[in-house]
Amino acid sequence: MKLCILENDSLDPAVEHLYIGYGAMFERLLRAAGATGEFDIFNTVKGEYPVSFDAYDAVLLTGSKADSFSQEPWVLALKDKVQELLVAKRKLIGVCFGHQLVALCLGSKVGRAPQGWGAGRMQYKWTAPELSQAGGRTEVAMLASHQDQVFDLPSGAKLLATSEFCPVAAFGVDEHVFCVQPHPEFVEDYSAFLLNKRRAMLGEEKYIASTDSLAHGHDGLAVARMMVAFINGN
Repeated sequence: MKLCILENDSLDPAVEHLYIGYGAMFERLLRAAGATGEFDIFNTVKGEYPVSFDAYDAVLLTGSKADSFSQEPWVLALKDKVQELLVAKRKLIGVCFGHQLVALCLGSKVGRAPQGWGAGRMQYKWTAPELSQAGGRTEVAMLASHQDQVFDLPSGAKLLATSEFCPVAAFGVDEHVFCVQPHPEFVEDYSAFLLNKRRAMLGEEKYIASTDSLAHGHDGLAVARMMVAFINGN
């Protein structure tokens, strides 16, 4: 496997020494899920991209504090790249901001969720138990951190995960797109750090409930196994 990770943010300096970056978090997760081979990480905020995507089996788009519908130059440049990758039918994995950006490029509406922040451990109905490595599951729990959502399923896409809070929580398009709104790469301590940063914004009731939810575990590794199978064409 040769994977290109487009890292769309940098971590808070307070935790950077622990987690390095979202690209590194994904590499750790995917290797734990059985991935082998080469991982190349490019920070798009800094304008970093490979000379060509041709050598890669897949491209993964990480999360970001930025909005996928932002008019920031680096986001617009990334959007152009994603549109090119979609036309070329390159395998794409999108997570959170990446999920939203791919959906946006496919014609979906993306914006602020009227129900507010998705935070902490959240439960979803998994609607694709037949996927390789899904193991017939019908539910997944993942760690979330988002105030934007995809409002409608892209044309031609298959819904993979849904909840009352986040109706389009994951989707796929044929054999070349796999996108999820929550974060399989997050660990509980990192989620707790983000929740603490946003405590005032979330409000005390939501902060406490979201923090308490972290004690119940999550299925990030299981979803990562599906991602590895997707990249490998299984």
